[in-house]
Amino acid sequence: MAKETSDILAIDIGGTGLKAAIIDPSGQMQGERVRVATPHPCPPDLLVETLAELVASLPAYGRISVGFPGLVRHGRILTAPHLSPDGWAGFPLGQKLAARLGNKPIRLINDAEVQGLGLIKGKGIELALTLGTGAGTAVFRDGELMPHMELAHHPITRSKTYDDYIGEAAREKIGNKRWNKRLKHVIDVLFVLFHYDHLYLGGGNTKHVKLALPANVTLGSNDAGLDGGAALWRLKNFHESEEAPETSPRVEAPAKAKTKAKTGMTARTGTAAKASTPARAGASGRAKPAGKTALARKKAKA
Repeated sequence: MAKETSDILAIDIGGTGLKAAIIDPSGQMQGERVRVATPHPCPPDLLVETLAELVASLPAYGRISVGFPGLVRHGRILTAPHLSPDGWAGFPLGQKLAARLGNKPIRLINDAEVQGLGLIKGKGIELALTLGTGAGTAVFRDGELMPHMELAHHPITRSKTYDDYIGEAAREKIGNKRWNKRLKHVIDVLFVLFHYDHLYLGGGNTKHVKLALPANVTLGSNDAGLDGGAALWRLKNFHESEEAPETSPRVEAPAKAKTKAKTGMTARTGTAAKASTPARAGASGRAKPAGKTALARKKAKA
């Protein structure tokens, strides 16, 4: 029987590369990481098989952490803009990958959030901004993960999203100097949005950051996406987050009782419902609303 281990298989899924490593519960890497280029296009089944081949030579592990470049909800993928336009909506990646890798316990969240977990100090409002194929963001309050927002696809100018503005394609097109100016603008905008206590910059393109950073902005390691895999298993509010798999079926709200129209009885009390005043037919045969009572007409004349 194989010896049980507390070590964690940390997987970082990126738009350009797939990385994996075995880490201990404190986040220390146990041996070398492995990496392959991300296939393009990369539909779900191809990703699962590519990851299985990537980690096959790694030592034993007892749990799995995964960072995914898209929106994750209840263990299912909602968006995968940098992998493939087809097949991802609603795909249960956590479940499928766990089954392929020996049914080990697995936690799957957005990749920027995993990187953030590997960088934050756990005090105040902390924000992670990852710079790679696109721009990823994660927000934390006193070490707890806040609901995920896909700011990457939110407009920062009239015609550009964050991805368009500071993603890898933009950097290659406009050059590092202009890209750094754009990054400075993004840092300023994010402070106005969040008033963060600290901002951490992660991802492969941190090596191109040349601007002078404010005291509350720090460059992080590109391996934070792997280091954060251990912190993901220490995350206290994981099961309360919208990314955790659902543990029980949703309970539907009871349907409202319908009024028994045929009998004229109210559904709630069983008493006869008040009948509305019938309309009177005039000489023309058209229905007219009920008129005033005789007493009311006398008062009106007086």
